[in-house]
Amino acid sequence: MSRDVDERKKRKALRKLRKAAMLAEQGLGPPLSDWEKQFLEEVEERIEKFGSAFHDLEKGQSDEALSALQHVKLREIDKKARGKGKSGFGSKGGFKRKTSPRVRQIDEDLEVPAPEPAAKPRPNKPQLVRASDLSSDPEAGPKPPISVQAKPKKPPQLKVIRGGAGKT
Repeated sequence: MSRDVDERKKRKALRKLRKAAMLAEQGLGPPLSDWEKQFLEEVEERIEKFGSAFHDLEKGQSDEALSALQHVKLREIDKKARGKGKSGFGSKGGFKRKTSPRVRQIDEDLEVPAPEPAAKPRPNKPQLVRASDLSSDPEAGPKPPISVQAKPKKPPQLKVIRGGAGKT
């Protein structure tokens, strides 16, 4: 059932797996999680049994022992075992700002003036009102606009159009 995998690539993948596991046991970096330990064991077992750790050829080349994603994960585990941090955009490198920007505070040079006394509240602004909206009763206030006033509802006027689709 095994695929024809290059023996050198198979030995190289096994050597990398075993070296990452050995470095993790030495404890140079943070300890590996259970998932990472299980990953190393299962991939090594599959390479020894089948010659390759993946079956789907869309995930890697046919003569490789590890798929592309397995190779990336093995590299991350190896870096973690060596005590080196992750690389990429989310870690120390990438687009992250390395230092804080140099910003001058404008308010540092100025003396803070004493607060001014609070101003008196101004009366409401005058509003434009139509003469027709005013009523003789000053407490009633302006009338609501016509669109808001209740309109009497009439039943809709329906028309029968002869000669339509049914042609009656």
